[in-house]
Amino acid sequence: MDADEQAARLQELADALEFSRRESQELRSELEETNRGVLALYAELDAQAEQLRQATELKSSFLAYMSHEFRTPINSIRSITRLLLDRVDGPLTEEQVKQVSFVQQNATEFAEMVDDLLDLAKVEAGRVEISPAWFEMVDLFSALRGMFKPVLTNPAVNLVFEEPENVPKLYTDDRKLSQILRNFISNALKFTPRGDVRVTARLQGDGQVTFSVSDTGIGIAPEFHQSLFEDFTQVQSPLQKRLRGTGLGLSLSKKLAALLGGSVRLDSEHGKGSVFSVTIPIQLEGAKPE
Repeated sequence: MDADEQAARLQELADALEFSRRESQELRSELEETNRGVLALYAELDAQAEQLRQATELKSSFLAYMSHEFRTPINSIRSITRLLLDRVDGPLTEEQVKQVSFVQQNATEFAEMVDDLLDLAKVEAGRVEISPAWFEMVDLFSALRGMFKPVLTNPAVNLVFEEPENVPKLYTDDRKLSQILRNFISNALKFTPRGDVRVTARLQGDGQVTFSVSDTGIGIAPEFHQSLFEDFTQVQSPLQKRLRGTGLGLSLSKKLAALLGGSVRLDSEHGKGSVFSVTIPIQLEGAKPE
């Protein structure tokens, strides 16, 4: 290879190296610009997350404050109506009994709404304490049976608690579990004009127990199943328009079930009744039984 060919070859190599250097520089510039964009995106996401956290705290504080402020007048109304219905200040006419009973019923419903709002605020703020303890299913069902006995005013509906079979003692928060089942049972009674509302407990093979509340009520179309467990969601129906509620009971139940290490489920078809169930572990995960 003569000198001219060598010089040409070296020039080609130099040109190739220069081209590679320019490409590397351009790629480095693009990477730096991309990194700046990613950092800006992270900063924006952090700012939005902080705004969302502050908004959630404000909402939780507002709900807790309003719920607390509502409780005093509501309890006063309930106490006064109870005194009137007990005839402490004298007899009432039949019409007066109806009117006072109507006020008492509305005050009770209002109190339940306030309790749901306050509980939801506590859950979202992470201030709900789980207090696990050993308890028997028979005792839980007995307490629920006694709790709902005074409100069974529709003779066309039967509330049945099936005896738990082969269900061992549970180590979890029985008050939170009771609250979930109370929400399920209350809804079932509201939307079952006639027939049965049945409460059962079944042992699963993976160390879990499933509690189910089935009814022969109006049922729920499949397209509403997912949204029904979201905050303030209610299925529109002719029966729903005559009933009050915040649409928080099922959402709260789902959140409480998660705190107990479990999950909720709905099986239903329009016009064919519903089955609401919650599945939780026999022993709360991470808890140390006494």
